[in-house]
Amino acid sequence: MPSRSRAARRAEPEHKHKPKSHSVEKDEKKPIEELEVDSERLSEIDPSQQKTYSKYCTLMTILAAAVRFCFIWYPSEVVFDEVHFGKFASYYLQRTYFFDLHPPFAKLLIAFVAYLSGYDGKFKFDDIGDSYLTHSVPYIPMRALSAVFGTFTVTLVFNIMKESGYSVLTCIFTSALIALDNAHVGETRLILLDATLIFFVAASIYCYIRFYKQRKQPFSRDWYLWLFLTGLSLSSVISTKYVGVFTYASIGIAVVYDLWQILDVKRGNTLRNFAKHFTARLMLLVVIPFCVYLFWFWVHFTVLSKSGPGDNFMTPEFQETLGDSVLAKEAKDVHYHDVITIKHKDTECLLHSHLYNYPLRYEDGRISSQGQQVTCVNDFNDTNNYWEILPTDMSPQSINKTSPVREGDSFRLRHVKTNGYLLTHDVASPFYPTNEEFTVVPAQLLNQSNNMNDTVFKFDPVDKRPGNVLKSKASLVKIRHVPTVVAMWTHNDKLLPSWGFNQQEVNGNKEIKDASNIWYVDSIIGLTGARALYLPKQVKKLPFLRKWIELQGEMFKQNNELSSEHPYASEPQDWPMCLSGVSFWTKNDSRQQIFFVGNIPCWWLECVCMSCFLAIVALDLVTRRRGVYMLNERARKRVYMNISFFFAAWACHYFPFFLMGRQRFLHHYLPAHLLAALLSGAIIEFLFTNNRTAEFTGDRKSIGKISVYKYRAVIVALLAAVVWGFVFFAPITYGNVSLSVEEVKKRQWMNMKLHFTK
Repeated sequence: MPSRSRAARRAEPEHKHKPKSHSVEKDEKKPIEELEVDSERLSEIDPSQQKTYSKYCTLMTILAAAVRFCFIWYPSEVVFDEVHFGKFASYYLQRTYFFDLHPPFAKLLIAFVAYLSGYDGKFKFDDIGDSYLTHSVPYIPMRALSAVFGTFTVTLVFNIMKESGYSVLTCIFTSALIALDNAHVGETRLILLDATLIFFVAASIYCYIRFYKQRKQPFSRDWYLWLFLTGLSLSSVISTKYVGVFTYASIGIAVVYDLWQILDVKRGNTLRNFAKHFTARLMLLVVIPFCVYLFWFWVHFTVLSKSGPGDNFMTPEFQETLGDSVLAKEAKDVHYHDVITIKHKDTECLLHSHLYNYPLRYEDGRISSQGQQVTCVNDFNDTNNYWEILPTDMSPQSINKTSPVREGDSFRLRHVKTNGYLLTHDVASPFYPTNEEFTVVPAQLLNQSNNMNDTVFKFDPVDKRPGNVLKSKASLVKIRHVPTVVAMWTHNDKLLPSWGFNQQEVNGNKEIKDASNIWYVDSIIGLTGARALYLPKQVKKLPFLRKWIELQGEMFKQNNELSSEHPYASEPQDWPMCLSGVSFWTKNDSRQQIFFVGNIPCWWLECVCMSCFLAIVALDLVTRRRGVYMLNERARKRVYMNISFFFAAWACHYFPFFLMGRQRFLHHYLPAHLLAALLSGAIIEFLFTNNRTAEFTGDRKSIGKISVYKYRAVIVALLAAVVWGFVFFAPITYGNVSLSVEEVKKRQWMNMKLHFTK
């Protein structure tokens, strides 16, 4: 039979030359918008494997709990933002009004745990490094709340992957990316809000996936249950931090897509049926969650019924709804010429002087000024504790004025019993050669030596708001010596010997910023007249919604004004690669530190996985445009309906931070990191699955199957890298290990600003 010409062969229809076994399936030519996940196929779990999933989920949960509860008692000091959220728990327990930028839900949970632990709220978490043990604070149960949320976040991650139809190995690996991530571990074992936030972000994703899998049984009991739980989780996210709106946007994109599919006339849905779907989602994802959100503010206002440090942020009408606190009843305006007692905040000892001098020579051979001793004594009634506060202007026109003393004012202190003036000078203190000695000098000697300027001190307010009237009990200040710029300080590390009657040393601390420099006026002696009277405040009422609207406006205003610089603030472009970190806590004596940083090899892997996802999507779109159909139907459903959902959620939680002008820190990336981990686990399994069409594979039976041995080997290698990264950075995650300079430098990757590198 003669052969046909090439031209004749080219003229024949193309389909005649394609073997039937390699024909392109019709479904594979569907555009993206027509793809829909088949929950019975794509996410189906073999019932025989349920026990296997449950077993490994339990093991991952135990692992997550172990690394979060490990050394949870260390350090027994205030760490990083425990300064804020521990303080807020104290305010809740004392029912004193405070102001914060975040909604109240997670803070109320912390306060509730503290209440169950018997905490009275007296400790105010003023500074990083303040001791919990000294003040009997139940910090372990309060930290345990975060650890519990962090632990079950790992459980949710495992089950998100399971419900999305991924293998047991993928579920283990994905949950390990969170369980053994140093940033997540560090953040979820302290008294912070992020553990609650991330847990409910994961819960929102999980509940919505469970709801979406019920779409073929709309309006059934399970359909309503998972829709309601999705809304409740979303409400909990946004009731913890306002970045929860990003989680709403993530779920919102999926909901809009789902409603768009339901609206399609080809599906046979009537407009009435569409309206029913729309109404159910509106009520259970918006209306009811918003009511729950408002409920937490109602609890917030109900608990905080007394005047407190947050008053100044609110209008006078709002402040009139707050009753007087116990502190407000005792707080009195301090005026010039008042006789006062002054108490050190940390040691609770009173500033004291008496007619005894420092010895000429100390035990170590150093020489003193032999001036009148200034010490601190326990709280007992002694006229040697009385000091008259005087203005710096000693002219006859000013000396008799009794105007209020304000924070930020300069002043003098006259010791009433010995009629001398408090001063400090360039003479070493008894115990600290680098600190200045405090003494009292008679007025006539000062006038003769013309050294009155040496007696000038200044009240530096702790809240950095000078101008407020100084109040007894309420105003916390640092007493700074103006000429030599040292802060008055005392300590109980070592008591003075017998010549100092075993009282506490008082000296001038050159470390002005030291948190232990804080004092306050304890009492005003012999107070009479109107200031001595307590007039109960008349409490008025204001509608709840009016109070809520005012608070919302102030919260957004103050949030937008957080634009000051911070040494550990970072830019969003640095976060995915974990190019920086945040110092949480340091202990100079033992060279220990807690530094917030991720499991860096894992974060880099996640960036690679997201790049692979974008490359797969781009390749699929381009090749299909040219009529080449490489991915089979199941693979395209996986890419566009599941992995794309994780990517969209990641983008919603990440890119908005580029638009913010406020301070930004690495921990703001943690919700997005969670979603990047989900995407990474999904894309790695995808890469080791035969996703090609019959046209591009030689073995049709292998389509949709995983290359088991290769995949296991890769997962084992990656898990080894996860474990290595966690263990390597663990010393700066837990802060319980002293590191040498070389060991610190080994862990200082990228732009991390670790301490003790010299």
